Amino acid sequence: MIFDFYVSNMPFETTEEELQKLFEVVGKVKSVHLVSDRQTGLFKGSGFVKMVDVKVREVVETLDGALLGNRKISVSEALPQKPGGSNTGGGRERPGRGNRPDRRRK
Repeated sequence: MIFDFYVSNMPFETTEEELQKLFEVVGKVKSVHLVSDRQTGLFKGSGFVKMVDVKVREVVETLDGALLGNRKISVSEALPQKPGGSNTGGGRERPGRGNRPDRRRK
């Protein structure tokens, strides 16, 4: 069975190979995906790891809080993606406003 894990608070210099090596301590890694900003292409410090035939609790207990570079990472079981959704956002951006709603009195 395949399990997905969400990893956050990683150093911005982290590579897929480094993350894979860390997770291989507890089992077989199927794939690693580092999340990057769509506009800038910069790594956002989080990612996903797919593992095969592992105990979710053991992976989380072993790796949550582990040091990767100079940071303690956070590891949890990834939430399933909503059916039909691609999690692409979709709100209308307002230039110069940081996409915040207008709260001025009219």
